[in-house]
Amino acid sequence: MTLKLFAHPFSSYCQKALTALYENATPFEWCLLTPENPDAMTTLAKLWPHKRFPVLVDGDRTIMEASIIIEYLGLYHPGPVRLLPSDPRAALHVRTMDRFFDNYVSTPVQKIVFDTFRPEGEHDVRGVADARAMLETSYAWLDKTMAGREWAAGDTFSLADCGAAPFLFYADWTHRIDASLTNVIAYRQRLLARPSFARAVDEARPYRHLFPLGAPDRD
Repeated sequence: MTLKLFAHPFSSYCQKALTALYENATPFEWCLLTPENPDAMTTLAKLWPHKRFPVLVDGDRTIMEASIIIEYLGLYHPGPVRLLPSDPRAALHVRTMDRFFDNYVSTPVQKIVFDTFRPEGEHDVRGVADARAMLETSYAWLDKTMAGREWAAGDTFSLADCGAAPFLFYADWTHRIDASLTNVIAYRQRLLARPSFARAVDEARPYRHLFPLGAPDRD
């Protein structure tokens, strides 16, 4: 039975799951969550009342959250690229880096971006400032961590990199990575050059006008 992915191409968390699917050329059916396809959103609401995406459907199983989707694929639809090591100690390190990118890069980016949608008089100035400060701290920590590393958890592309790719991609659009942080910038460029993520980026290009802070032309 064909896997079904309920997702939008411009969503960072959807790109995280898509990168894993593309890494292993895993066949799946797009259930595109766009205004032109209202039935997909109706179905998503029935599958997952929170209506957050991506959501993966595999027969009678519904899998929520990008990290869990990637681990699920590794268990039930494995491919040649193993995104979570079999060694539990190495896997713990991958998961730690995955949580770092989710909680300390993606979360503050979303805080800043979502604040732009608030009406005048309801902006969270302090919350946005705190989010920018968190990104500065995260960039600095990551720059030291990536010294001598090719990928987030070492020499092998993993689950952590599937998340790092879209999160750092949009983070630099939201709060520019300082030019002095050469390890972070080089890592971001390696992620952009990875064919699986490059495909996700290209598929999202038609939706760049949706980015409220303005999408730069450099990526």
